[in-house]
Amino acid sequence: MTAPRLQLTGITKRYPAVVANDGVSLAVQPGETHAVLGENGAGKSTLMKIIYGSVKPDEGSVLWNGRPVAVRNPQEARALGIAMVFQHFSLFDTLTVAQNVWLGLDKSLSLAEVTARITAKAAEYGLDIDPARPVHTLSVGEMQRVEIIRALLTDPQLLILDEPTSVLTPQAVDKLFVVLKMLASQGCSILYISHKLHEIRELCNACTVLRGGKVTGVCNPQQETNASLSRMMIGAEPPALEHHNVVTGGTVLQVRHLHLRKADPFGVDLEEVSLEVKAGEVVGIAGVSGNGQQELLYALSGEDTRAEPAMVQVFGQDVGRFGPAHRRHLGLHFVPEERLGRGAVPTLGLAHNLMLTRTDAVGRSGWIDVRALQQQAAGIIARFNVKAGGPNAAAKSLSGGNLQKFIVGREIDANPKLLIISQPTWGVDVGAAAQIRGEILALRDAGCAVLVVSEELDELFEICDRLHVIAKGRLSPSVHRRDATVGQIGEWMSGLWSSEIDRDIHAQA
Repeated sequence: MTAPRLQLTGITKRYPAVVANDGVSLAVQPGETHAVLGENGAGKSTLMKIIYGSVKPDEGSVLWNGRPVAVRNPQEARALGIAMVFQHFSLFDTLTVAQNVWLGLDKSLSLAEVTARITAKAAEYGLDIDPARPVHTLSVGEMQRVEIIRALLTDPQLLILDEPTSVLTPQAVDKLFVVLKMLASQGCSILYISHKLHEIRELCNACTVLRGGKVTGVCNPQQETNASLSRMMIGAEPPALEHHNVVTGGTVLQVRHLHLRKADPFGVDLEEVSLEVKAGEVVGIAGVSGNGQQELLYALSGEDTRAEPAMVQVFGQDVGRFGPAHRRHLGLHFVPEERLGRGAVPTLGLAHNLMLTRTDAVGRSGWIDVRALQQQAAGIIARFNVKAGGPNAAAKSLSGGNLQKFIVGREIDANPKLLIISQPTWGVDVGAAAQIRGEILALRDAGCAVLVVSEELDELFEICDRLHVIAKGRLSPSVHRRDATVGQIGEWMSGLWSSEIDRDIHAQA
């Protein structure tokens, strides 16, 4: 019999506050697409980092093509033929896309050759990216494209993918799956981490389930249902979302003919963007990352104050030139897509990270009531089931999904009148995603106006009342959820909506 491409036996990794992996064993065959499934904080990312050489295990053994190996760093992993696309990216902000990719490749290649290969690979897989752009000008979705292209350029024997489809259109996901199935048919093994159960069932032919750092099940996901996979992962099926018929109130957010030139050479111009969000409704904006979402969110949150005052209105007040604090005073709360650096200060504890957008614990004298701050943080941790070492745990110590739950919880707990949220469930498990979506609907039912920007079409169809699509800085007309289809929204993501409808909607605005 052919030896497994990768075999892990008894892998254990301990940290001061948690045992991330507890005696984990896993085997991946040549040409096998193997899912690793588990809740946020179950130990998936730690296990992948051990395979890739980023983390050293305390116990256990690793066999590569039947031979014992000790992968001490990512360079050794790449030399063996292991490539990884991280959920949290490993890119240098000040370097270009091509320079970042070049760092991990054979140094006999020139930068010009690497640039040409990036362009060809990006076109082949539909992951368009400009090799000359500095990474700091990219959106989160575009950074993920860079990571995927960098991994594919190494022609790996084992490809590790951590949430690779969170920023792709349905058409692009289909194309990526064709590529991954082709790679597997050629003998490449794939380790696939995703919280999208339907993706795992379609793509993967083996699955290892982790819970609390331990293996709790092994199965063929193609013989399972979403419900049975959920039960294996979290011990129960996520609760069904409850949609109530709520009569919408007055207009809370009004955007009128917003036109903004890009702030940097690699940004996107916003062209005649018009939309409104009323009290008691959830409005969604779909689109492939890098089509103006970042620029629009900056203009709405107050980080970009170049708009004419009347172009952005909150409760009828012109706020185009107001900063975030003024808009927050009006009831606007905002969840950015970048967790670390924008949503939270990595080195600060969770309690002190509340101070970024909340001043509840600041007395009239200006002194901070630290005990009240910690109680607030503890309440959010409990309410949103955040796995953390308490209110003082540093933000960077949390898994991506748990940090997302805390940041979303921080803003929802503030009882906003207008919530603008980007990628609400990116990288969180099915149970946490269901909870966050349920909390968003509860806000809507309570009369809050909610604007959701997401590349997750399933999510938008699940929670939104109306949908827009943003493409190349332009916003489509809105369509009611009951009248929209995934195919239609997917086409609109390429900017293919009727120009006549487009003119009508702007004339009405």
